[in-house]
Amino acid sequence: MSIAIPIILVVAIGFVASAVLSYASKVFAVEVDETAQQIREELPGANCGGCGYAGCDDYANALAGDHSLPCTKCVVGGPSVAEKVAQILGVTAGEGDRQVAVVMCNGTSEASKKVMEYTGIKTCKAAKSIFGGINACPFGCLGFGDCEAACQFDSIHVRDGVAWVNRDTCTSCGACVEACPNGLIRLAPEKNLVFVRCHNTEKVKDAMQACSNACIGCKKCEGACKFDAVHVTNNLSYIDPEKCKNCGMCEKVCPTGNIINMRLVKNAAKKKLAAAAPVPAKPEAEGAQPNA
Repeated sequence: MSIAIPIILVVAIGFVASAVLSYASKVFAVEVDETAQQIREELPGANCGGCGYAGCDDYANALAGDHSLPCTKCVVGGPSVAEKVAQILGVTAGEGDRQVAVVMCNGTSEASKKVMEYTGIKTCKAAKSIFGGINACPFGCLGFGDCEAACQFDSIHVRDGVAWVNRDTCTSCGACVEACPNGLIRLAPEKNLVFVRCHNTEKVKDAMQACSNACIGCKKCEGACKFDAVHVTNNLSYIDPEKCKNCGMCEKVCPTGNIINMRLVKNAAKKKLAAAAPVPAKPEAEGAQPNA
């Protein structure tokens, strides 16, 4: 009996506790929106925040609660996910231009001037905290790859001291934008192939002393553009993505090479790959004897 009594008490307590929990689960139950669940199942689950919400759950709940919200905000899922979400909500998905991250700096290791040797924590944020950074240009890329570490999709890498974006794999989640302490990265429509890789608003003399690739505000690009898409404001050239036709005339006249034409960059990369590819051996003529 001395052993049976504790066992009986434990079993009884278990039954009482289970009854209380069962009652509480019904009283305090939170109703689940089935529409939000269906939307959530279609979303990729990256939780990158590129849609402007805290994560996939938050975006799904927002869409379920307000059907007027655009279904195209999931940059990872793209048009296919937008179409599936629209079918669940019974609305039209609509169209949205795909965006990619753009780095507004061309201060390569050779072009940018350093003001100190940095031996601290190898992050841009840490380097920025030391007198504004290690480079003479206070606006330039610090080159320690905070953006690279923040990207979940391996779409941005530091090369020759400057971050570069792989436009083919970029999901425009915005993680790199948030990670850059100098605010060098922005999201722009993928259709725009010409953009300014400079963020320095200092006067010409100071800008050129800091980086030989800096924008000098000469307005040659402004004069070359036939579509009123390029303007120099506060010593810095800006290309309006809505007006730009990707003609590349501004890139041709830029004396410091801080305007980039991605069409030319891609073509150069293709030529480089083609030149590096092995030349296939010619088939031997019929009846010819092979070389010894």
